[in-house]
Amino acid sequence: MSQHPSFRVGGSGKKKKRNVLKRFERITLLKRRGVWKEGDRVQGLVKTQPDD
Repeated sequence: MSQHPSFRVGGSGKKKKRNVLKRFERITLLKRRGVWKEGDRVQGLVKTQPDD
């Protein structure tokens, strides 16, 4: 029985770019941009695009 193509390991070995960040990644990104300050709420963060 053959394996479905979606289960195969990619041959390039290149890591795929994620477009969804974890909460701590969003906070560090917002800190760098100067939007989030210490003491601000961590729920309801603004949408962020990851830096390239």
